[in-house]
Amino acid sequence: MSRRTVLVVDDEVKMQRILELTLADLGHHVLRAGGGREALAIIDAESVDLVITDLRMPDVDGLTLLKTLHEQGRALPTIVLTAHGTVETAVEAMKYGAIDYILRPFEVETVELAVTRALGVSRVERENRYLRREIEQGWGGFVGASAPMQRLYHLIQQASPTGAACLVVGETGTGKELVARAVHRASGRTGLFVPINCAAIPASILESELFGHTRGAFTGAHAERIGKFELADGGTLFLDEITEMPAELQAKLLRVLQERSIERLGSNRPIEIDLRVVAATNRDPQAAVAEGRLRKDLYYRLDVLRLDLPPLRDRREDIAPLARHFLTRLAGAQGRPVPTLSTEAEHKLLAYDWPGNVREVENVMARALVLSTGPDIEPGLLEEISVSARGTLAPRPAPGATELALVPQVEALERDLIARAVAAADDNKARAARLLDISERSLWYKLKKYGLS
Repeated sequence: MSRRTVLVVDDEVKMQRILELTLADLGHHVLRAGGGREALAIIDAESVDLVITDLRMPDVDGLTLLKTLHEQGRALPTIVLTAHGTVETAVEAMKYGAIDYILRPFEVETVELAVTRALGVSRVERENRYLRREIEQGWGGFVGASAPMQRLYHLIQQASPTGAACLVVGETGTGKELVARAVHRASGRTGLFVPINCAAIPASILESELFGHTRGAFTGAHAERIGKFELADGGTLFLDEITEMPAELQAKLLRVLQERSIERLGSNRPIEIDLRVVAATNRDPQAAVAEGRLRKDLYYRLDVLRLDLPPLRDRREDIAPLARHFLTRLAGAQGRPVPTLSTEAEHKLLAYDWPGNVREVENVMARALVLSTGPDIEPGLLEEISVSARGTLAPRPAPGATELALVPQVEALERDLIARAVAAADDNKARAARLLDISERSLWYKLKKYGLS
């Protein structure tokens, strides 16, 4: 168990000292308070992981301290100390969030066991909340037996047990997070897999998301928050779109990788962490370094094990199995019979280059399933992937325009490309703009112009 901060609240200095020595032997940082009022002030100023409090104190007693924390919505695990005659009061304290009580006088081993159990319960509850969110979001496994994917599976098996940092490189929609999850599962690490998209979170919030913060660290920080680094302690932190992380945060990330410790915003207490970092990008990382998007020293720290994820156009034999996989999963979720992919529809899928990769396949199959009324998926249900003989997008003539009318043809092609980029980016406009190599402001203008907003 990593080093934690424990607040001891007791009006007897001797008892404070006994508990301080016991907790220090367990490797924890100890804060001391002579009563409930002082304890609340410390909790306001410091990041506290566990409270051990006496119930009988002259100013603000332990029960009032618990009630105050409960009313303020602070979920701090608390152990109460009580004499034999006040067990009933201890039971009442547990109604306000206390998770254990220790009878006085006590053996040192009793305190050690209670503290270890309390911190363990706190961590399990935190992980369970996180896992429930993960289960609600859901995620699928790999589909594909092509030679490029077989090579990738072999690399994952080689890379996973080492514990070294990994850099996953691949186009948008290829499944970079699935690769990171596979690395985590095969690594044997018992902690959580914690993903965070560096492009989806504003720079002003990203630092707090990663490092966490103490109460009052900045305007709006009404409660203490654990960051993704701490949440991934013992597990894997997945940093998607690492080249979009602000330069100043890249410097702090580099320090975390070197020091293996962090400090929450608003605190100067280092917290030791043991995690594996897997980063991902849809850019050429060396080009990103040359452009100043990625620090060179951070790149070398992350690119210990490189995992290149092939685009779907380079593994066409996986397209039909992926389409069938999504049809099966989506139909099952809707309680419908699974339709068959006709030979003509399969040929149409294979002729397309899939700029949105696997994510685009899922979107196309979802639309085809909604529109289908028979037992088969026919080519007519795939009209959104009209292709030329070379597998590139074919412009659709605008109503009433001849095939040689330039402006409507160009506008039709532009509208088609924008729609595909938005679909490939899961409706994330910033990412769609980057796919199209235009500004986000220009994208919003064109979305309104073509009625796509």
